[in-house]
Amino acid sequence: MHKGSAAAGKIRIGVGGWTYEPWRGAFYPEGLPQKRELEHASRQLTSIEINGTYYGSQKPASYAKWHDETPDDFVFSLKAPRFAMNRTVLAEAGGTIARFFNSGVTELKEKLGPINWQFLPTKKFEPTDFDAFLKLLPREAAGRPLRHAVEVRHESFRSPEFVALARQHGVAVVVAGDSKYPQIADLTAPFVYARIMGTRATEAAGYSDSSLKLWAARARAWAAGGAPADLEHVEPHKDDNQPRDVYLYVISGHKVLNPAAARSLIERLA
Repeated sequence: MHKGSAAAGKIRIGVGGWTYEPWRGAFYPEGLPQKRELEHASRQLTSIEINGTYYGSQKPASYAKWHDETPDDFVFSLKAPRFAMNRTVLAEAGGTIARFFNSGVTELKEKLGPINWQFLPTKKFEPTDFDAFLKLLPREAAGRPLRHAVEVRHESFRSPEFVALARQHGVAVVVAGDSKYPQIADLTAPFVYARIMGTRATEAAGYSDSSLKLWAARARAWAAGGAPADLEHVEPHKDDNQPRDVYLYVISGHKVLNPAAARSLIERLA
């Protein structure tokens, strides 16, 4: 694992969404009005992955409101609409992709972070079609550069050809942590996007102290240009000493404890 460098990327830690009833009284203070939950969450975490965008279009006014309710250095990632990925021919997703970027996402302004294109576990790697899909992903919107990550969950993607395609297009491969999904930790973009899914009810902070220590060390290594050797790579892992921004989200698992795990990681990385 990389030991560090003079410069390092920014590490952002968060959870998926912010509206979840069991968090009320656990993560959110008792009696906090629901309309102030994002305000509270964004001051405890450094990023949030918006998952409502996966299921349907949001209003431009909503994006503008989310921008205004969060601190200046806060960043949102967005899950792309499922209609773009849940199709037989990915090359035909252009219309859906264009509508998504014209739907108001740029109202997040400087707080618009990576877009996560999440594929079904049944979707297999077809090189020509996947290449055509990656070519459809815009490099900028309203003058703002975009970052894209692909969350692939079928074993067929554990292929050097897939890693080469992602690298060619500058797209990150989402690192699946502590889950049943294939882990592809190869570095393919100027940033890293990780989703860790192993929180348990038996741990006060969702993860054991040793697991939190390990994920914090991996985040530091990525930020400094390292490639953690204890994760699964398709190609032989190697440090490239290129600092990377890191986006790490605690997702799924014992969801009620996900904010606690994210907070614990933030404290370790402070």
